[in-house]
Amino acid sequence: MAKRALDAGHEVSVLDSDPLSHERLDKDQSTTWEDAGGRFTVGTALEVDALIEAGVAEADVFLAATSGDNTNLVIAQIAQRRFRVPRVVVRVADPGRAAWYAQQGLQTICPTQVAIDQATNVALAP
Repeated sequence: MAKRALDAGHEVSVLDSDPLSHERLDKDQSTTWEDAGGRFTVGTALEVDALIEAGVAEADVFLAATSGDNTNLVIAQIAQRRFRVPRVVVRVADPGRAAWYAQQGLQTICPTQVAIDQATNVALAP
């Protein structure tokens, strides 16, 4: 997603605790992530200083997409409430939590629910 947004002309900042994630951003590119205009910060999204270094205070959109639903909720709420990011999107693995997150004013993406819906459609197709 980060590559697509950058290719579409958006300013993109990636915050990841794994420095090897940077290599994935550079993979199959003719230039480095930074030379293409991207920003990469090594840090933990639960640390406010890391969020600030990554540019959350200037963000128009914030995507919380760690491997943990609870972590995603916490960092999304920090972006939403403390930094007043206008659009906050949260990846949620547990379909049961997605509705509750939405009630908190967060836009949710639930890959599990998408897969369930697609599998059901395929299985029940005539």
